[in-house]
Amino acid sequence: MEKRLLSEYGIMENGSSSLFERFRECDGVSIDSRTIGTPSCGARRVMFFALRGETFDGNRCAASALEAGAACVVVDDPEVVPPGDSRYVLVEDALAALQRLAADYRRSLPVKILAVTGSNGKTTTKELVGRVLSRKYRIYATAGNLNNHIGVPLSLLRMPADTQLAVIEMGANHRDEISRLCRIAAPDYGIVTNIGKAHLGEFGGEAGIRKGKGELFDYLREHGGTAFYLTDSEALAAMVAERPGLKTVGYSINEISEVRYALGEKLRLRYAGYEEPIESALAGEYNKYNILAAVRLGLWFGVPYPEIVAAIASFVPDNNRSQFVVTERNRLVVDVYNANPSSMRQALEAFLADGAAGKTVILGDMKELGAYSEEEHASVVRELLQYPDLTVWLIGTEFAACRRRDTEGRILFFPDAEACVAHLRRFPLKNGKVLLKGSRSVRLERLLPLL
Repeated sequence: MEKRLLSEYGIMENGSSSLFERFRECDGVSIDSRTIGTPSCGARRVMFFALRGETFDGNRCAASALEAGAACVVVDDPEVVPPGDSRYVLVEDALAALQRLAADYRRSLPVKILAVTGSNGKTTTKELVGRVLSRKYRIYATAGNLNNHIGVPLSLLRMPADTQLAVIEMGANHRDEISRLCRIAAPDYGIVTNIGKAHLGEFGGEAGIRKGKGELFDYLREHGGTAFYLTDSEALAAMVAERPGLKTVGYSINEISEVRYALGEKLRLRYAGYEEPIESALAGEYNKYNILAAVRLGLWFGVPYPEIVAAIASFVPDNNRSQFVVTERNRLVVDVYNANPSSMRQALEAFLADGAAGKTVILGDMKELGAYSEEEHASVVRELLQYPDLTVWLIGTEFAACRRRDTEGRILFFPDAEACVAHLRRFPLKNGKVLLKGSRSVRLERLLPLL
């Protein structure tokens, strides 16, 4: 087979048509051959991309993808391509081809794109903003948290052609990732929710986080886009000041005139200048910042205030994020999708706002902190020990390294979630208020059936 570069997609098969033209003949893309032909795939004519990972090679699944009904497969291993089978498109790099195709598809549409990034609250803000803007526009928003170098291209390629405004979440744990995602998605608008202590190790400290998240502002300034930001944040205000010429829309927590929250009740607030209060099912007063962003963006994009209120009220959190759950045994605040020092403190502050009596906190390790891990976990332990009436269970090796700080033996330490599950089976928690918070890899959701 002649390995000749035919196009910008790195197509190597002699005579292959443009990948973009092949994509236009399909109605969906997939990177998981197991979902093709199932309702979860959501498409009939699927283009399958054979991506490689540390423990898998999608090229090995190309034939099964075709057997399941894929219209064509994009591979980067010539050994899997049968001679003369036009359903195979051989490229130099399947991931690069996926990203380039997503960029071309996005630029072929008149859609406007709002990018959402930040250390905390990205997904919640994306969900709220998407619901608010859908009251006026044909909206597409990132499904789940498909927010990385694979997820963003997949999100763009699944966007309906008649979308007017897309809300695309962008995540990063290294420098240059947001910049690369911007080159793919070409956002017209952007919001950095906040700058916190997420992925400290990978970014090399808080200064590195500011530079990494600031790549969205850099792109918007270079391309004439508009940035939304919280003016009360010293870090965000400084990032804006460092980029003269960047078009901005600022908003402030002072635009909220009243906030009410109690564990188990709806978060209720008032937006200055409007009588109708805003209610939300999100657990935790800190979510007022995510709601504020949604209100401000909604008003800026011309969504009537009553529609904004209705949209926010309609959002019920799921996927173990800021959820309040009542079981037969306990009342739970479940926020175990992810954790970093900033979000951990927000969750603890909201949970302990009305005292610690009768409450239990079950916390899992905070990952990707690198050299900052020991001190950040120790800081959480020091704070927890200030509440003598609080029951504390800590899960994971990072928290276990702080055991010596618990000189009175008040805290229960578990090496992993399974050990905590075994303890719960022997000693159930009943009639209490429980906070679960930790990084996804700790898998605290395993405890839920016993709580």
